[in-house]
Amino acid sequence: MNVVASAAGRARMDERVKQAGLALVGVVALTAERADELAESLAERGGMTQEEVRAWIDEATSRWRGDAVRIGERAGATLHGALRELGLVTRDEWDELELRVAQLEHRLRLLEDRPRAVS
Repeated sequence: MNVVASAAGRARMDERVKQAGLALVGVVALTAERADELAESLAERGGMTQEEVRAWIDEATSRWRGDAVRIGERAGATLHGALRELGLVTRDEWDELELRVAQLEHRLRLLEDRPRAVS
């Protein structure tokens, strides 16, 4: 794989990450709106103030997000370990090795092209 193709692949990945980030912002905004509606509804029924209910909702969602992050990290570590056991390398490792091979090829060409001393 050449450097241009690798850069183009990274650019596509960056664009996908940006799109996912924008989608997440939209979901968070929607979720905040729904949380306000839920807080209002629960406050009317439960004898608590809307601020108390909203604080409880915020605390619960923070805990859930923390749990989701930890689960994601564990899943990533598990997947990474499984890939290691299969003998597969990461994209970063592949790119590093590709660069090292290109550097070695360049050095070899320089040695081959150098005039030889006549004995």
